[in-house]
Amino acid sequence: MDKRLNRGALATEQQNLSSMELDSKSVSEILEIISTEDHTVAKAVSEVLPQVEQAVNLAVDAIRNGGHVIYIGAGTSGRLGVLDASECPPTFSAPPDMFKGVIAGGDEALRKSIEGAEDKPENAEIDLQSAGMAAGDVVIGIASSGTTPYVLHALEYAKDERCATVFLICNADPLIEPEVDVLIAVSVGREVITGSTRMKSGTATKMILNMISTATMVRLGKVYGNLMVDLRAVNDKLIDRGTRIISQLTGLDYDSAHDLLHRAEKEVKTAIVMYHSQCDISAARELLKKEGGFLRRVLER
Repeated sequence: MDKRLNRGALATEQQNLSSMELDSKSVSEILEIISTEDHTVAKAVSEVLPQVEQAVNLAVDAIRNGGHVIYIGAGTSGRLGVLDASECPPTFSAPPDMFKGVIAGGDEALRKSIEGAEDKPENAEIDLQSAGMAAGDVVIGIASSGTTPYVLHALEYAKDERCATVFLICNADPLIEPEVDVLIAVSVGREVITGSTRMKSGTATKMILNMISTATMVRLGKVYGNLMVDLRAVNDKLIDRGTRIISQLTGLDYDSAHDLLHRAEKEVKTAIVMYHSQCDISAARELLKKEGGFLRRVLER
């Protein structure tokens, strides 16, 4: 990494005029300042939706062709990537390797700050290989500053290995513009605590990652309307939620819906197809398979 990079020119590294006297404020005033700044994040995210859409399209195409989506980052950015990836299986019954999260420094860095790990670009190749990256995958590099050596090298390596690449940063004018398929440069502006990108930048990052994974799952048929129909009921809360969804979409009373869910081996979509098509579990699964997993397509047949 070029030590001459003027990181001080980045908006996230400059002082926020609204919080210049933060240490002299009361608790209520501190919270008001933070809240006011946080309100600007959603608007900033809305301005990069076309680029987020491009990332979603890449993700959908990759998964439909047998590929995967890999988030990679360091520090807060890496933790947010791991968080989003880890929430896909329980929410959407997605395979655990459909979305993967890689953080510089490994799992230990999830709980303990290992700041030096971001300055070891050579480790990015090892970590992506360990994550099973292959040609046709989508690699989404996350770096608020846009200058993290570990992430930049990960994107270069991924491109060399014929993966689609996306770079998510939180400064509108990056100091380095790597050759990627999609650049998502969300302009969050100056942080309340100068340089503390776990704040507004972290919020923007989580919003965008949620958008990417959620929109991808919707396009893969894992949602009906806005209902989480592809969940697999693995605990009491999810059994209750699944039962209520089945009841809503079939008109069955709660107990009957609960019984149907168990006959469908706790697969909500399968249970709904069993009811509407008056078929057994094997036939319901086959109908869903023929329609690419889309419940709406089965019900509209």
